[in-house]
Amino acid sequence: MKNEYKHIFEPFTVKHMTMKNRIVMTPMGTNYGEQNGEMSFLHINYYEQRAKGGTGLIIVENASVFSPQGSNGTTQLRIDHDSYIPRLYKLCETVHKHGACIAIQLNHAGASAQAMRTGVQPVSASDIPSKAGGEVPRPLKREEIYEIVGKYGEAAKRAQTAGFDAVEIHAGHSYLLSQFISPLTNKRTDEFGGSAENRTRFARLVIEEVRKQVGPFFPIFVRISADEFLEGGNTLEDTLEYLQYFQEEVDVFDVSAGLNGSIQYQIDANYLPDGWRSYMAKAIKERYQKPCMTMGNIRDPKVADEILKRGDADLIGMGRGLIADPEWVNKVEFGDVCDIRKCISCNIGCAGHRIGINRPIRCTINPGITSGEDYKKRKVKRQCNVVVIGGGTAGLEAACTAAEVGCTTFLIEKKPYLGGLAAEISKIPDKKRLADFPNYLIHRAEKMKNLFIFKNTEATIAQVQDLHPDIVVNATGSNPLLPPIKGLHDVIDQEGGRVSSILNMINHVVAGDYPEDMKGQKVVVIGGGAVGLDVVEYFAPRGAEVSIVEMMPIIGNGIDPVSKIGTFDLMEKHGVKQLTNTALLEVKGQSFLVKNPDGKEEELPFDYGFVCLGMRSNNPILDQLRESFDSGRVEIMNIGDSVRARRIIEGTEEGRDILNVLDKRDFI
Repeated sequence: MKNEYKHIFEPFTVKHMTMKNRIVMTPMGTNYGEQNGEMSFLHINYYEQRAKGGTGLIIVENASVFSPQGSNGTTQLRIDHDSYIPRLYKLCETVHKHGACIAIQLNHAGASAQAMRTGVQPVSASDIPSKAGGEVPRPLKREEIYEIVGKYGEAAKRAQTAGFDAVEIHAGHSYLLSQFISPLTNKRTDEFGGSAENRTRFARLVIEEVRKQVGPFFPIFVRISADEFLEGGNTLEDTLEYLQYFQEEVDVFDVSAGLNGSIQYQIDANYLPDGWRSYMAKAIKERYQKPCMTMGNIRDPKVADEILKRGDADLIGMGRGLIADPEWVNKVEFGDVCDIRKCISCNIGCAGHRIGINRPIRCTINPGITSGEDYKKRKVKRQCNVVVIGGGTAGLEAACTAAEVGCTTFLIEKKPYLGGLAAEISKIPDKKRLADFPNYLIHRAEKMKNLFIFKNTEATIAQVQDLHPDIVVNATGSNPLLPPIKGLHDVIDQEGGRVSSILNMINHVVAGDYPEDMKGQKVVVIGGGAVGLDVVEYFAPRGAEVSIVEMMPIIGNGIDPVSKIGTFDLMEKHGVKQLTNTALLEVKGQSFLVKNPDGKEEELPFDYGFVCLGMRSNNPILDQLRESFDSGRVEIMNIGDSVRARRIIEGTEEGRDILNVLDKRDFI
């Protein structure tokens, strides 16, 4: 495959660092650090997996140059004291033995810090929060600015001492340097505010101090938000102008985008196409003749190679793509690209866990985020038959994992196709990226000679018994939740009717039944969760008058912060009417009867009505399985949505957990 993607595998040299290929793991927080800010061994395992996978350069997540004031997160790495050097050295040593280069991102969070975590009021250019509802920071004094400049230089010197090949200075994404650069957050009237030259003065001083500390031959990367995608913020044209004030000592520009208030362009929403940001890197590269790195939902090696071939950028940055598959580079170079576990940009286990609820990162589609595919080295020591009922993502993960360690595995699926609900939802145009995961699982399953797949087959107890199972995995998924609301069951999903469930809506989407221009058409969606919002996102841009009804006080409860900001921006842009604390009382052929927050009944007429009250578990033979195999000899596992309706991430984790059952039963 290497020759097919030859631009990816061209070495790249900057100063004294030579990368073996053009793929860079971009910095992305993990919450894997120790509480004192030291790098953990879990952390080292995590980065080693990506180095073993062939990545050319790994840029370690942002490390604090001045704690607690500049700390971002409860377990953020620190590099503001010499005591952190030994563990960082161990990381560099580990990564280097696999042929990868390694850098570390230096950062001060500024107003993105939180007093509840740091114990001090956040600081910034001015007293403007870094996001809506954020803490009000205090403006830095002039002498404090120069103190922080020195901290960046000291941190860079430590990085060099620890064995890093380069450093990256973070000057984007609503962190401190970005807060000075952006006119949205810098209202100063001294030499650090006002003109573009003044707003970039802090960044220039930092870069110059870092260069002074590391010398002329050590590469300096600078990450920028080339377009802030907020009204009144810096545009790409603004960036092309202000870079003149600090570009001289920069070796590579890491060309990102977005701020906290436009995070869907910073941590790319799933509907944004592969490589959509490359035009920004191209513009900066052409203006300043400096190497540039681009990123942005780049999952397909053809897209990556084409960007390099066109000269839009010199390096391809991948963050979530390498979380999802640490072996991305090796699979492109030596294997089959169909084996790549492509990130689906769901932003649940990475951004949602870390930013949303302060957990360590996980991945919806990769349950082995720190251990990779090492489990495949384990093999069963005696015959083991596994029967999996249900070919959705949870069932497929369980079946593939069992087969990969040597079990004779049988997968029974009622439908004529595999992939379950994920395959269905991916038929919505803006959700098409979701199909990459079931497609990967299907390809993985089809390669296994000891995995036998029966489609168009409804599992029966007799059939399962005939397969002499040692383990039975029930993964029969979920169905739309349709509670006993007056009129609902009479009208929903009827031929020629106007009220649909999500699955019926998808059938109409596939059939092309909905016009592109829906101006004047009324659409009412009952249910403000993820499924209801999928419907809103489809119809609102088509010009329909959309209303969404939610019984709870908020819409989008539990969805990740990237999707939430993007969805609420879309609803505001298209004038979607949001009715919270509103309960559905009755479903009619062309209207919903609801009770509003004042307790009054209200009729909501529609041309198209959708009932999206979530999903509920579907277990047609689970009780029979437990009765039939009650001797204890056969283990019955119930996983995924058949436990209760949840997300793909839980089902994937539970599918991989079949290894624990094999271990418990002494098969492995």
